[in-house]
Amino acid sequence: MTRGGRQSRMGLALAGGGPLGGIYEIGTLMALSEALDGVDFNDFDVYVGVSAGSFVAAGLANGLSPAYLCRMFIDSESAEVPFEPEMLLKPALGEYAQRAATVPQLLLDALGGYLRNPLRHDFFATFQRLTRAIPTGLFSNKGISAFLERLFSAPGRTNDFRQLSRRLFLVATDLDSGNSVAFGAEGHDHVPIAVAVQASAALPGLFPPVEIDGRWYVDGALNKTLHASVALKEGARLVFCINPLVPFDAELSARHDHKQRRRLIEGGLPVVLAQTFRAMIHSRMRVGMSKYDKEYKDADVILFEPGRDDADLFFTNMFSYSGRKRLSEHAYRRTRAELLRRYDELSPRLARHGVTIDRECLLDSHRSLTRAMAGLNRGRARALGEAALQLSDALDNLGYALKRRQTRKSGLAG
Repeated sequence: MTRGGRQSRMGLALAGGGPLGGIYEIGTLMALSEALDGVDFNDFDVYVGVSAGSFVAAGLANGLSPAYLCRMFIDSESAEVPFEPEMLLKPALGEYAQRAATVPQLLLDALGGYLRNPLRHDFFATFQRLTRAIPTGLFSNKGISAFLERLFSAPGRTNDFRQLSRRLFLVATDLDSGNSVAFGAEGHDHVPIAVAVQASAALPGLFPPVEIDGRWYVDGALNKTLHASVALKEGARLVFCINPLVPFDAELSARHDHKQRRRLIEGGLPVVLAQTFRAMIHSRMRVGMSKYDKEYKDADVILFEPGRDDADLFFTNMFSYSGRKRLSEHAYRRTRAELLRRYDELSPRLARHGVTIDRECLLDSHRSLTRAMAGLNRGRARALGEAALQLSDALDNLGYALKRRQTRKSGLAG
């Protein structure tokens, strides 16, 4: 038996997908936490995060509930510490300046090498070294670290892996070796959690690599999508996996929605790159999932992900407030539908670990993430109101006591 009387150690593995992936994961977590009895996503034994998933995993391991994360990422108006995606689009001015400063010397070296022996050097190949001056990322990712430092500085939270009561692993890729590194593991647990998240989410080309202890790190999804094996090696025997990154099937989407098929080529380079990246890492993830079944026969690894026809996820604008709310609601409803559809398959697997599916909850068609959050916010407001009243009473009592004491002193002095 483990913490809370559970029958198995539990783990959570979250993949990447940028801010949209994080929003999808939070909607999925809200649905799972509501429908699964015996599951508390703040009381797991192991958390593993990659890229955007590292942000969510670090929050959960720090005691931030899925509802808190939902307010922070999606329902910003009611959040204590709102997350604004605009922080991810600040130009990497320091990187630009550093690279620009190398241009004169690179140009002199190239020109000098060519002029010394022009017959043996191809002109364009000689000047190829100027590509070293191209910035390694368009946007600065320092805002991620700064935001998390503030978030984890609150009482009861920590920016130190070693002070967590749960195991947290945030995976990044060592740029010079190509190897995966799990921050939070022995030898890598001295790195601040906020910096580890920044490194894990440093998507090449978009954000510059992050320097840690003299080495440079980029997005952890370059080697694996989920890294659920990290949780399994830590002894977790029930691992929930959420992967928002699936390739989009335009023909399937058109058939389901009875609309004209979208041609992804019309979306330009960003859409083409997104589809290519999704296709590559999804096929690799499927291979990894099949290995878990053979290598960890006593464990259950349960995956939740969107369908290939999910246009809402693929085309949502992450900077649109309404788009974020719609996507999280979509993830919530889809996960509920998937739990109901897979009820016969998942029930016995989950029961092995002391977890049951609340079928009546899933059959309630009136449930929605919007209503759930509204109810939680009302309850939170009532709790804050009661706390405010108690504080007011305490201050009144303190003021009365001080006044009596001052009166007594005045009487004695007289």
